[in-house]
Amino acid sequence: MRLDDFDPSNNVRDLGSGGGGGGGFPLLGLLPLFLGRGMGCGGIGLLVVVGLVYMAMSGGLGGLTSGITSGPVEGSGAGGSGAAVCNTAERRFACQVLASTEQTWEQLFAAQGSRYRPPTLNFYQQGVSSGCGAATSAAGPFYCPPDQGIYLDTTFFDELERRYGAGGDFAQAYVIAHEVGHHIQNLTGVAQQVTREQQRLPRTQGNALSVRLELQADCYAGVWAGRNRDRLEPGDVEEGLRAAEAIGDDTLQQQSQGRVVPDSFTHGSSEQRMRWLQRGIQSADPAACDTFSGAI
Repeated sequence: MRLDDFDPSNNVRDLGSGGGGGGGFPLLGLLPLFLGRGMGCGGIGLLVVVGLVYMAMSGGLGGLTSGITSGPVEGSGAGGSGAAVCNTAERRFACQVLASTEQTWEQLFAAQGSRYRPPTLNFYQQGVSSGCGAATSAAGPFYCPPDQGIYLDTTFFDELERRYGAGGDFAQAYVIAHEVGHHIQNLTGVAQQVTREQQRLPRTQGNALSVRLELQADCYAGVWAGRNRDRLEPGDVEEGLRAAEAIGDDTLQQQSQGRVVPDSFTHGSSEQRMRWLQRGIQSADPAACDTFSGAI
């Protein structure tokens, strides 16, 4: 994917090892909780969503901008400028992806008369304390709604290629764009509704609704890619679809435990993740990402 002409985003921080704040809000991540990977924080993808979300989303992009204030984004804090923080090849590309998502979503929100507030991309190594609590790099990339931060240990990209067979720059871009998708969901106010509803839902229903939330984040990642189609290179879409396939609940469950338990899915099957990512790419329209009505 050609992003060389993008200056790195300034909405970035380098937290080092174990930096950041504390809290207890569930994390939103690319990988299912059951995956393990040696993690001890127990938070990835636990947020679920309910029918209230469809009410917020059903107006297309107009629903996306409900509840969004127009205030400026706060400074990125410790870590210096984008150029200083984005100081490796992996980080620079991640920062350029973030800058591209900022441009795309700013345009989409502006079309609806709203101002987009971008997330902060937080780089860390080994472990971090976020507004959602502590996590290790074993948790994989995640989004924390209270501090509107994306947390990334770039060593995950090596594992994405080595463990999941999903290498390539667009696979890496998909990871970041998926977390930005969760940021879009947070800006609607849906996360707060979701958290309240989760407290009364049985686990199976909560899991099913969590799948819809994650598939929408996949679709939003596709929308970003679709609106930047002129920057895609041969094989990019295939890289993204390969990554989505590799981290489907059914594929990971089969690999880790030798059987598939659909009721425990939290992120969607490989087929579903590929289909919704592709739908976003093909439509380039957030309104096409309604995962909360009908079959998925």
